[in-house]
Amino acid sequence: MVDVLVNNAGVGLGGPFLDTTAEEWRKVLDVNLWGVIHGCRLFGSRMAERGQGGHIVNVASAAAFQPSRALPAYGTSKAAVLMLSECLRAELAERDIGVTAVCPGFVDTPITSTARFAGADAEEERRLRKRAARLYGLRGYPPEKVAAAILRAVARDEAVVPVTPEARTAYALSRWLPWASRRIARVKPPV
Repeated sequence: MVDVLVNNAGVGLGGPFLDTTAEEWRKVLDVNLWGVIHGCRLFGSRMAERGQGGHIVNVASAAAFQPSRALPAYGTSKAAVLMLSECLRAELAERDIGVTAVCPGFVDTPITSTARFAGADAEEERRLRKRAARLYGLRGYPPEKVAAAILRAVARDEAVVPVTPEARTAYALSRWLPWASRRIARVKPPV
């Protein structure tokens, strides 16, 4: 039986809303949101039936609370994971099952090597992937630090955990200065 479940599914999709096809939206939501829903339903119900508590960790993203003209599909999927986590936390608390949404910022993982870019042809997409991988690599934030944050969050039963400095900043802005988050969202990303 599972005591701690970590739902860590994600595919990246960048690009403007108007360039993002319905099929691209479907793929992002199928993996980023429905993957988490399926994990929570399957294992959450077993935890509840067992009656011994447990913990569910859903890996969202700082994109969940930082709107961006460059990541509408990805950000929407991760915002949905954040809200799902908050709803489950309220529902499962009486069963002694904690739920945490972990929201990292830029972490050096292979997500950049498979990310898609709406409206980009194959050559442009390769260039954008390479650029993203280089920037994430230069950022140098290792996934091991996210894993450590997950362990702390489970031990402390934290609700929302922005992991990287940029994630903590975006979270604070979204809570205390939402107008600033909306202004940042308008900034056109460099190409």
